[in-house]
Amino acid sequence: MTNEYLHTSNAPAAVGPYSQAVKSGNILFVSGQMPVDPATGEIVAGDPAVKTTQCMKNVLAILEQAGLTADNIIKATIFLTDMNDFGQVNDAYADFFKDNFPARSCVEVSRLPKDVTVEIEVVASL
Repeated sequence: MTNEYLHTSNAPAAVGPYSQAVKSGNILFVSGQMPVDPATGEIVAGDPAVKTTQCMKNVLAILEQAGLTADNIIKATIFLTDMNDFGQVNDAYADFFKDNFPARSCVEVSRLPKDVTVEIEVVASL
């Protein structure tokens, strides 16, 4: 099986030695996306909902590069630096799905790259 390494300029460039996404067989693994505007490279200002929305826009840009949509997401992991943000993050995240929600984990971590407060990674099926 050959892996395909995906990149799009419509999502922020990787900040380390990793790919935005890797397609392996019928599965696409999307690296954690931070609330960074790909046009400016800057972290978006705003509340946790605004930051979550930007994370998901970045996820969707990578999925689009692979010909997929949010409907293809089967698992998501949300990393928060403050679980008190959960309600706002949860509401903003839910806006990206229709009837069937993917499996999901949400964990609080002590710190994230670039000192962002939320990061979202997903696994999608082709």
